[in-house]
Amino acid sequence: MTRDTTWRTGMEGEKYFFEMFDGLPRAGPGDDECTRRAFTAMEGLPPKPRILDVGCGPGKQTLELARVSGGHVTAIDVFQPHLDRLVADAGEQGLAGRVEAVNMSMTDISYGDGSFDVVWSEGALYIMGFQRGLRECARLVRPGGCIGATEAVLLRPDLPDEVRRMWQEEYPAIMDVEGNLRLVARVGLRLLDHFTLPETAWSDNYYAHMAVKVEAMKAKHAGNGTALEVLRKAEEEMRLYREYSDFYGYEFFVARKP
Repeated sequence: MTRDTTWRTGMEGEKYFFEMFDGLPRAGPGDDECTRRAFTAMEGLPPKPRILDVGCGPGKQTLELARVSGGHVTAIDVFQPHLDRLVADAGEQGLAGRVEAVNMSMTDISYGDGSFDVVWSEGALYIMGFQRGLRECARLVRPGGCIGATEAVLLRPDLPDEVRRMWQEEYPAIMDVEGNLRLVARVGLRLLDHFTLPETAWSDNYYAHMAVKVEAMKAKHAGNGTALEVLRKAEEEMRLYREYSDFYGYEFFVARKP
């Protein structure tokens, strides 16, 4: 879900949607430990790899990639405040020379085939569909290069009705882990590792910050029906995860292009 367009109610709703994410440390579930684990599972990379981070958001994982890889990370997103935040944070952390932020849509990436040693995307490929996203990542990475991406997955088949309805509304293409592993193989990638993100990657690193922002916005926009509907959707998403985290999550997939 994270930055799902179905939360929006026209242009006015979109404004509040982006306001809610502005200033959050992450735009979706994740943590530095998972980023490091996924990167260290990659094989055959040069000492200073060229990395593309697709749909980077505010760039917590971008900065961790720059640190752990020793390479150069180009991070793309369409929300300029996130890119501005990333540039400022990179400067403060001594990474300015190894992080580049570019305003570019993931559905229209202009870099040529095989431009990068690594293509990365945490919580964003669903926007164009996971299989299509993997194919685009495979185009952008050189032969022998690696791909790391997270995708929302179903962890159990016996979904409660309200969870099933939520996913049908928000992301009907969601599958279980095995279904996504088949997509990885179908794209022609060799799997190196996969693992489920811990609950803390949702509750502590993402929703805890979102909950604070939602409460502040409810006070700021009291009486504004459009804003309050966006915030209601966010609260419902957080409630469902608190109650049903055993049933769905995010899976990290790490693969290599032959």
